[in-house]
Amino acid sequence: MKTSALHDEGNVEFNVNPARPETGTIEEVVPGIRRLIAPNPGPFTFTGTCTYLIGTSDLVIVDPGPADDGQLARLMQAIGKAKVAGILVTHTHRDHSPLARVLKERTGATIFGCAPHRAARALRLGEINPLDASADTDHLPDRQLDHGEHLGLAGQAIEVIATPGHTANHLCFALPEQGILFSGDHVMGWSTSIVAPPDGAMGDYLASLEHLISREQDRLYLPGHGGPVSDPRRFTRGLLAHRRQRETQILDRLAEGPKTIRDLVALNYPGLAPALLGAAALSVFAHLEDLHARQTVTAEPDLALEALYRRR
Repeated sequence: MKTSALHDEGNVEFNVNPARPETGTIEEVVPGIRRLIAPNPGPFTFTGTCTYLIGTSDLVIVDPGPADDGQLARLMQAIGKAKVAGILVTHTHRDHSPLARVLKERTGATIFGCAPHRAARALRLGEINPLDASADTDHLPDRQLDHGEHLGLAGQAIEVIATPGHTANHLCFALPEQGILFSGDHVMGWSTSIVAPPDGAMGDYLASLEHLISREQDRLYLPGHGGPVSDPRRFTRGLLAHRRQRETQILDRLAEGPKTIRDLVALNYPGLAPALLGAAALSVFAHLEDLHARQTVTAEPDLALEALYRRR
């Protein structure tokens, strides 16, 4: 059963009903990599945030999760007597990064990964960031990683891939020897990623999808929510095609005449649950920002959620 009407993705086959291990259960998803699902299921987190433990006696932890005592207790139990060689953080949303600081205090491990939280662009006059509450503004890595860096942790070779879009600081982490990529919230098997200005940017997101498609070496994605993504290049091409389809849909509506974002949501997301209307509006806004930058649409009086949009 689909969890959101935002998942009507056309050419993309989403797995919205995977095998769902009980929250808190440690499951080996591939040899040498275990997954712990945080107790935060919801319309934007699916079954919960996925934390990954790479290795056995020496561990690397990817995205420890939200600041939740139960999540911490289960994670410490999973770690047991093993040494935590490093903590990797893909991005600074509150369901992924806050527990990294507590885990560092408990284990002495170094926090590696994304930069401190920042918006994809400056706020415009009078604009409020609707996703401020979801941002972990306290995140500060011990070592900030950049695109193309390579780490050696717990006997693992780790490659860093910058994938801005969902957030400006989003990173993916690859294990080149295994052909595995931890895709965070950039690519997920259950849904498209939310791209909401000014926290994220659609142009960056599309470019990041194209970059992952170019990587022939990745054979499996382990995302921040939901199950593994097999045949990831084909799947990611489907995501990109879906976003281009949404873009065309917006342009076709604007060809009929000028419209607001509210108009476009009503036309392009019929029957959408009221709780998801805000997310849909931000997604449409992200597309319009990208189209405006490419001089395909105009905005009156200024580029904003409440503007009137026209096709050039």
